Amino acid sequence: MLSLDYLSRLLDKHRDAASASVREFEIGGERFAFNSRPEIMGVINLSPDSWYRESVCLNADRAIERGRILRAQGAKIIDVGAESTLSHAALLDESAQLAKLLPVVRGLASAGIAVSVETYRALVARTCLEAGALVINLTGTAEADEIFRIVADHNAAVIMCYVQGANVRKVGDFDFSGDVIAAMHEYFSRFTERAIALGVKKILIDPGLGFYYRNLQDSVTRVQHQMTTFLNSFRLRAIGFPVCHALPHAFEYFGEEVRCAEPFFAVLAALGKTDLFRTHEVARVRAVLETLQAF
Repeated sequence: MLSLDYLSRLLDKHRDAASASVREFEIGGERFAFNSRPEIMGVINLSPDSWYRESVCLNADRAIERGRILRAQGAKIIDVGAESTLSHAALLDESAQLAKLLPVVRGLASAGIAVSVETYRALVARTCLEAGALVINLTGTAEADEIFRIVADHNAAVIMCYVQGANVRKVGDFDFSGDVIAAMHEYFSRFTERAIALGVKKILIDPGLGFYYRNLQDSVTRVQHQMTTFLNSFRLRAIGFPVCHALPHAFEYFGEEVRCAEPFFAVLAALGKTDLFRTHEVARVRAVLETLQAF
């Protein structure tokens, strides 16, 4: 059971990191004041394999409509993905991904909505940025340097996901040896240095959900890892960059109330000083964050 004693010990052990400030920047002409206010990123899934049915849009018109709704509900950025990260989902080549993504990116961008594209492929990143996307949600390492150059050329932002493998579709077991947060700290320190050297100025770091690793299919292990990561996020902010978290579902625990899962995890992520909340449930998470800010 999570307790005040745990939170107290965590803060005492890493008190210096708790006061760290992170870089702030503009995306699409809007200032993201991460040190004083967290923000929300809404989700649109263009893959029929994505299990979160409320976020799945199977045509461009529906996706653009959902993007407008999420923006009105309080999302500063809309994240669009063409390929599900679930292990059994269909793999799509660049042309198939772009056929899904481009009409949506163009439609949302023309409506003045900041668009993020989830991908680990350089060609997809380049083409979507040219079509009006402002953020690349990078879910792989194999083509990272090329994607960093592309992001820099477009003065875009990048969200770096922690991935123990070439990309989220090519991972095995998650390595729990040692202090996982310390390992993430080292990973992101190196990764951000590479990106800066290649000209990237707007960076967020994402510790990753972990549900795609083989040994995190067990719900207890996965949820414990996620909760621990959320509460320890402030330690990663000490690197100097804002932290983005994709809020999980934990349907094994929430069952028919699964749509309440992301707001629950948002509380833990907020306690860990998360800066950007990626969620399928924008309105619910916004209500949670605004209530916490009232304290």
